Amino acid sequence: MDSIEKLSALFEKFPGIGPRQAGRFVQFLLRLSQGSRNELARAIEGLGSSVHQCTECMRHHSGKRGTCSMCENPGRDSKLLAVVASDTDLLAMERSGTYRGKYFVLGGTVSLASEKMGGLRLRELIAHIPKLVKSGLKEIILAFPANPEGDATSIRLKEELAALAKENSLAVTSLGRGLSTGSEIEYADPDTIKSALDSRR
Repeated sequence: MDSIEKLSALFEKFPGIGPRQAGRFVQFLLRLSQGSRNELARAIEGLGSSVHQCTECMRHHSGKRGTCSMCENPGRDSKLLAVVASDTDLLAMERSGTYRGKYFVLGGTVSLASEKMGGLRLRELIAHIPKLVKSGLKEIILAFPANPEGDATSIRLKEELAALAKENSLAVTSLGRGLSTGSEIEYADPDTIKSALDSRR
């Protein structure tokens, strides 16, 4: 396998990328200057050394501390915790400008094929909540995509968090249907996210 084929095969492993688009990526890189390709290669290499997970919200960040700037920000509303599937969903909610609470990145949604929570950070979430309660946590918002996997994840989390929520008088809510069925949070516009947050229940 030559370099072009090998790089195309690597791009095909990216989510939502097929052979044709992977080939376009390679052709684009071939048109770039050597300096630009070197800069891209250094940026990719740097992901391993400069990016790590926040010990609190579990999102990836490139700060020098264990916790990210968002978790360390005293201006965030400590009464609210939004549990999201991915870093991209967190960033979409931030871009909406309507949510100022804390976050926790679960790391995905429940697979309908297995209905198992394997690979998701449920234990870390449950361990993290008591600390947030001491800081004033009142509501956990389950902010998952409006699709069957997102709905299944919300149902399972409500079950898993029921005892902890009752013990600490926490409300556990889900995003309202400002999001149309089947929509992904990362692609939603700010007004849609605002509507989903406002109509949570």
